[in-house]
Amino acid sequence: MNDEPVTITAYPDRPLLVRGEARIVDATGNPIERRRRTVALCRCGLSSIKPFCDGTHKAAGFHTDE
Repeated sequence: MNDEPVTITAYPDRPLLVRGEARIVDATGNPIERRRRTVALCRCGLSSIKPFCDGTHKAAGFHTDE
């Protein structure tokens, strides 16, 4: 396992970017396969590939709170 820290970055009006070897699981605790070292997690709730972002937030006009 890599000793590099996992970072999660919340950019305004965009998905959460997860960098590093974070383990992502679904609501029942089952692991969700990652195919990339850096992944974007949906924040708007409209993605067709949840929990990952598919860019739908742009067309939907998603905005984060200040």
